[in-house]
Amino acid sequence: MPQIELDEETIERLDALRVDDESHDELINELINIYETSEYTLFHAGD
Repeated sequence: MPQIELDEETIERLDALRVDDESHDELINELINIYETSEYTLFHAGD
């Protein structure tokens, strides 16, 4: 799995979004899913 480095401000922002001791991996996966859903919705909005 690729490793990424995050600056302190990004980690603080991620920590502020975490719910019920959610891991960073879980949070990032959730954010990616939201992004993909939004992208899919925008793509099909023109149909």
